Amino acid sequence: MSKAAANFIHALVAVLTGNGAYFLLMKYLPLRARHVPFQIDLGLVVDFWFCLVAFGIIKTVAGRRRRSNRTS
Repeated sequence: MSKAAANFIHALVAVLTGNGAYFLLMKYLPLRARHVPFQIDLGLVVDFWFCLVAFGIIKTVAGRRRRSNRTS
């Protein structure tokens, strides 16, 4: 798989995972951290943060996996 395709897949999975986690946990978040559709608010930033954390985890796991495959 090309590097661009791998990056696209990682980003797609991160967005789906991050948004899924955000919407599952949204009812437990403070009111200000809940996103209101069609508005730019703090909830949008919190949602983006969930996606960013998911992307970081995915890239870390992929990097470790790649390194362990090279040494094996």
